[in-house]
Amino acid sequence: MFSFFKKKPKAESAALPKTPVVVPVASAAKQPQINSQSEASPAVVVSAAQKQDIETIAEIVAAPITVEQKRSWLSRLKDGLSKTSTNMATLFVGAKIDDNLYEKLESALLVSDAGVGATQFLLNALKKKVKEDKLTETIQVKAALRTLLIDLLSPLQKPLVLDQHQPLVMMIAGVNGAGKTTTIGKLAKHLQAHNQSVLLAAGDTFRAAAREQLTIWGERNNVTVISQESGDPAAVAFDAVHSAQARGINVVMVDTAGRLPTQSHLMDELKKIKRVISKGMATAPHEVILVIDGNTGQNALTQVKVFDDALGLTGLVITKLDGTARGGVLAAIATNRAIPVYFIGVGEQIEDLQPFDATEFVDALLA
Repeated sequence: MFSFFKKKPKAESAALPKTPVVVPVASAAKQPQINSQSEASPAVVVSAAQKQDIETIAEIVAAPITVEQKRSWLSRLKDGLSKTSTNMATLFVGAKIDDNLYEKLESALLVSDAGVGATQFLLNALKKKVKEDKLTETIQVKAALRTLLIDLLSPLQKPLVLDQHQPLVMMIAGVNGAGKTTTIGKLAKHLQAHNQSVLLAAGDTFRAAAREQLTIWGERNNVTVISQESGDPAAVAFDAVHSAQARGINVVMVDTAGRLPTQSHLMDELKKIKRVISKGMATAPHEVILVIDGNTGQNALTQVKVFDDALGLTGLVITKLDGTARGGVLAAIATNRAIPVYFIGVGEQIEDLQPFDATEFVDALLA
């Protein structure tokens, strides 16, 4: 359950290191700069709220994961999806298998953000299964729905593969507020725990203090951050790839500016970053990952479609499933764009980001 990554060609290490890998920091004579603890403080003014965010991220990723915290993952996932699971669970209590049950199930699926397409697919498949298997009890119908949901979501379950490229270049995208920077920090910490050295490229030159946020986090957690006070984010990404090649770094994560799919000039900038990365390394980027706020409902599906059309997404990270998220949006994604969901998040702590498991997710959804 807690195997974050898959390594090839060699098997994944069985044990985690007691201390994170320390990535050496070298000085740079010109920009883009490699930030280290010895550098002067950034010139950009950081607000008190932004400083608090930076402090929070640094503390989150520095915290160790205990066995008890790992064991509570399923419980936290159930709590996060409780708004949907409560609606689903009550449907099958003392009900009859009739049109009224199907109508209530349809409403529950739509409210869960599953979307019209996924809802109709599941209802039609469920009615067919009830008829073919001659189901007579609602508990059997619920079990049938569980099987159908697992079958629908299983294609989204896929591990993030390590050791196929040196370095592995990951481009991280997402709209503002999706939790992109925090997710990058958590992923970097987990990669370190799997004996991977990490380099970050602070390519978000659009949002105030985004560069400082990554830089301060990197200093406190022994992760090299390549950044530039001003300039082209594509150039920062290009320099990061070359730096990682020269240093023998395992993984490069390129942060990009948060943007809405309707901001065409910013989407064009994302395409440029991807093109420039490929000039630095012909096969890169190897992963193009979109971070999505699980609370955005059907808007999340719109984001997936637009970013996928622009960049060719290889994976998703769904965050904030501990809020008002309904969880059904994964069914909509599976029906419309079956892009792998590498990780889902149910909170702020590092152990709250875990690999997506279709069976666990459905069990939490129908609990």
